[in-house]
Order: sequence, then C-alpha cells, then structure tokens
Amino acid sequence: MSWLQKRPQVSDSIQFYNTSLSKTKLIVGLGNPGKEYDGTRHNIGFGCLDYFVNHTDEFEPWMIKKDLKCHFSSARLGDSRVIAIKPTTFMNLSGEAVQAVASFYKISPEDITIIHDELDVEFGQIRLRTGGGSAGHNGLKSIIQHAGENNGRIRIGIGPKPHPEMDSADFVLQKFSASEMEHITNLRKEVSAILSEHLYSGPLTAETRSFLI
Repeated sequence: MSWLQKRPQVSDSIQFYNTSLSKTKLIVGLGNPGKEYDGTRHNIGFGCLDYFVNHTDEFEPWMIKKDLKCHFSSARLGDSRVIAIKPTTFMNLSGEAVQAVASFYKISPEDITIIHDELDVEFGQIRLRTGGGSAGHNGLKSIIQHAGENNGRIRIGIGPKPHPEMDSADFVLQKFSASEMEHITNLRKEVSAILSEHLYSGPLTAETRSFLI
C-alpha cells in the first residue's frame, strides 16, 4: 500500500504538517455523556476519539458547543480542516449533533467518519467500511436519518455477549472486563493509526484489522 508512505507515525504525539486547506472533514465518536458511562463498551467511540485528539498536537482543547449539541475540537491536518465531535445528545439522538455540525460547516456525508462500538464484531477486531445500514445500532440509525448513510465507519468489536440470552442493552452499558482493559491502549492506538491514514487516503476501504498483540 504505497499511499501509506505519507502517513504520520502514531506515537505519543501525532504530527501533521499544514499546507493550504482544501476541505473540512468531520470525525464523530459515539457514546453517552456522563461519568456513569465512562469506560462502558457503548462509549468506546468517545474513548478512541479522545485518544486521537489528545495525542495530536494540532487539535484545540475540547469545548462544549451547546448550539451544535456536542463536545467540539478542531485542527488543521495536512490540507484539511478536521473537526472532531462527541455528541451530548445521548446515543439515540446522535444524528442531531452530526446534522447540526455538518450543516453549519457545509460538510458532505462522504467527508464524515463515525467511530462506534459493534456488538456483532468480536473484541479484538476493527472493521472498516463506507456506507451501509445501521445494523441495529441506534446511534448510527439516528445519523443515517439526519445526515445520510454515505459516511465512513470505524466499527470496533465489543462482542460477543457472554450469554446469548443476555439483553444487548445491558451488555453494551457494562464496563470492559479486566482482561479487555489490558488491550484498550492498543485499540486506541490502532484507531488513531486508521484515522491518520484515512485523512490522507480518502474513503475507508472495507477491511478487518486486529489490534490484539
């Protein structure tokens, strides 16, 4: 993959270099606001986006944008302005924040990337694709309703449930297990690598990656 040659190395600090800006891109991490949801499986999108923003020098500190219904940060990365948001609407209404930001900054659906948990993907895998349905994910369902479906998806595996009969809503709102937590840093680094590649290469290509080492 020769296009990876321009990709910045992901380390404790991600470096990008600015030229003239050509477009605005939006990265959305999905989750629920509130300390009671920190560290839950459903909030892995928040956690991964936090890692990327906090380890990329160019991003501004997070701020609350009440009119846009989100926590907001932005940076100039390469030839793009990149906006990162974490909706404050709760998961089921995430599309309201995405629509508000995309409309205000005139961002097209193909320049939006969503980071979210995926119950049907095994923990240890990250699946990439562009477009498609919600697969029952209420946050994605809301985004598709408000902002269209032709966006990039970084789908982070959190499954399977320990017992098939367990209620899915209960499972996704649980904290990660101790053994899973041992791999969370590697997961966040892998998502950061994917994001940095994506910002230079364009639409996400359908593939599956493993972050377990």
